[in-house]
Amino acid sequence: MKIVSTIEELRDQLSGQLRTAFVPTMGNLHEGHLSLMRLARKHGDPVVASIFVNRLQFGPNEDFDKYPRTFQADVEKLEKEGVYVLFAPTEKELYPEPQEFRVSPPDGLGNTLEGEFRPGFFTGVSTVVLKLFSCVQPKVAVFGKKDYQQLMIVRNMARQFALPTQIIAAETWRADDGLALSSRNMYLSATERAEAPSLYRALTSVAGEVRSGHLDIYQLEHKAMDELASRGWNPDYISIRKQIDLQPPTAGDLAQGAPLVVLAAAKLGTTRLIDNLEI
Repeated sequence: MKIVSTIEELRDQLSGQLRTAFVPTMGNLHEGHLSLMRLARKHGDPVVASIFVNRLQFGPNEDFDKYPRTFQADVEKLEKEGVYVLFAPTEKELYPEPQEFRVSPPDGLGNTLEGEFRPGFFTGVSTVVLKLFSCVQPKVAVFGKKDYQQLMIVRNMARQFALPTQIIAAETWRADDGLALSSRNMYLSATERAEAPSLYRALTSVAGEVRSGHLDIYQLEHKAMDELASRGWNPDYISIRKQIDLQPPTAGDLAQGAPLVVLAAAKLGTTRLIDNLEI
């Protein structure tokens, strides 16, 4: 595996490649990330990964400085997966001057759910993804469904900008007890880790109710949030949305069986976890 830190080196390595498959990450890689590399290989060649902790998507009270950086371990994992190039730029390389041009998602998609609780987050994500796409120029790029709203925003951005990159969605990788793998899981205490699968169980319960014909969305959402709160969680939201645009479903949408997704974010102790389940 070749490790490059400059855009010039990256473009030299990828010169003439027309089927590059790209997986952007912030490092601290786990099995979920590695599953993205395997999926990327099925859709293109060579596989390029990036590791870059993007300051633009962290809020003023978030954990940019504390975000786990495990570069050497990440390199070893990527080598075992047969990744061809790892692009690991410094901040100075990717942002040699203040990044005053930004990509802002439409309010209806970018300011709801995660966007409501993390203002500016998706502008930071969209900006760095577009910049990384410009550097790598991939044929396909793989994003996990665990960050469902991010996946939708990147997919819509690629379409509206007519980017020559197909966005591939990868299923969420879970531990045996259902907990979605996340770099932030390492912050959980042993007691919290044992409780953490309750978030997925709450989503499973809501999805089961909807599939069985219980369509009082408001009641289902608030019941699930109350049950989590009773177990010591501090939920930000549990919300049933349409898959196509992440807007709340109307009565007509529900009657017509529009594809839905239930999304959740909640704090357990000091750790904020997100998850979702398509219905």
